[in-house]
Amino acid sequence: MIPAAVIAAAIVPVAAIPAADATDGDRFSGEWWADVLLDVPLRLAGLVLIAVVVRYLLHKIIDRMVRRTVEKAPPKEVLGSARAARIVFGGTGAYSQRRALRAETLGSVLRSISTVVIGAITIVMGLEMLGYSIGPVLASAGVVGVALGFGAQNLVKDFLAGTAMLLEDQYGVGDVVDMGHAVGTVESVSLRITRLRDVDGTVWYVRNGEVMRLGNSSYGWARAVLDVQVSNEADVTRARRLLEEIAQELAAEDAWDDIILERPEVWGVEDLQADHVLIRLVVKTKPLEQWRVARELRERIKRRFDEAQLALPVATEGAREDMEHATSSP
Repeated sequence: MIPAAVIAAAIVPVAAIPAADATDGDRFSGEWWADVLLDVPLRLAGLVLIAVVVRYLLHKIIDRMVRRTVEKAPPKEVLGSARAARIVFGGTGAYSQRRALRAETLGSVLRSISTVVIGAITIVMGLEMLGYSIGPVLASAGVVGVALGFGAQNLVKDFLAGTAMLLEDQYGVGDVVDMGHAVGTVESVSLRITRLRDVDGTVWYVRNGEVMRLGNSSYGWARAVLDVQVSNEADVTRARRLLEEIAQELAAEDAWDDIILERPEVWGVEDLQADHVLIRLVVKTKPLEQWRVARELRERIKRRFDEAQLALPVATEGAREDMEHATSSP
């Protein structure tokens, strides 16, 4: 007879075969399909759907805030007329065009930031759902961020300076600014670069991080300053009275009434030279209109001085420099 121990040893492997087959069957059972093919993909799809909805809602909120800022009108009922509201608030108040442009730029930046942040969070959570360890991923991202921070310091500096410039409303599209080496009209503003076009048509690209000082000639209001040279032999009092008449006549005309904000002033004798006396005339104007007002005043002053026989002195070197500076203005 075959020993019982041998029979038991032969039966054990045979009995183990159905168990292995049962494991393979369980692997392709309904629970496996639900856990592997439905659970994770459905969770990923839900995550993506939530991310899309959140991004859409954030963009709608940002667009609504920008639209309310852009479409807001000056309070006519407070100042009594649309013209007064336009003069007071049109240049630098809460209803200026610069504020609208700044709101649109900041809205675009906020939309981009929200998209990047939501996308990064979605990717990290998706990797975690797939069973990947996100610890090394976050550590690698931190190392890459530090490396980029050291390697792209100028780029980071430009973006930070551009953000501060937009938040502080230092200048906007259409302003005439002096950035040191570049002077001209702002055509485009981004977080990294500002594009200028000078009076002769040259386009300048200025990195925001490299702007150490900035002069804005069109913020709020402007002033046309004319230093009129009168000969030493001329009657200074008569010349000053004539300048007042010319400037007040210009301010009273309908074509210049909306441009000139205040009554023109003759400040008096600004300088004394061996061959001439310098009399200063100032006119407060709307932004970007000071050069046009100054050119009109120069033409009228020359014509009226000729009629009154008040001879202007011969141009000196300083006068030539003033003339060159005047011709370089927009």
